Amino acid sequence: MTLGRLIDLPVISDPRGDLTFVEGGRHVSFDIARIYYLYNVPVDAERGGHAHRELSQVVFALSGSFRLTLDDGRERREIWLRDPRKGVLIESLTWREMDAFSQGAVVMVLASHPYDEADYIRDHDAFLAAASERGRPPASPADGGAPT
Repeated sequence: MTLGRLIDLPVISDPRGDLTFVEGGRHVSFDIARIYYLYNVPVDAERGGHAHRELSQVVFALSGSFRLTLDDGRERREIWLRDPRKGVLIESLTWREMDAFSQGAVVMVLASHPYDEADYIRDHDAFLAAASERGRPPASPADGGAPT
């Protein structure tokens, strides 16, 4: 599995502007069960800070930019999102953090399941334990992995 696989959406351009669309099962690997968006996010805000047991998501910057940091228990990756045609697939059991929002940033998230609080892992140590149980043991700082 690639941590934070990039998704490129099609664009149709003409003199009136650009149109981009997304279809579940075609452009993203799952049927889309929920769509939500973040806006009016203060530039110094931090969002995320959790993982999901089952849910997968694709995250887009519809306007502006922000930094997405992903952690699967073995590897950490930072991705800057600023192009509304490019999204990042976040698989289940991946810790995510979002910060460094530009003024006016709008984030859209496509989710594979409806909201379920029981699916959230909000403690990083509990996430590392769950990732380890699923066969992705956490790397130690000496191995270049995320500190535990």
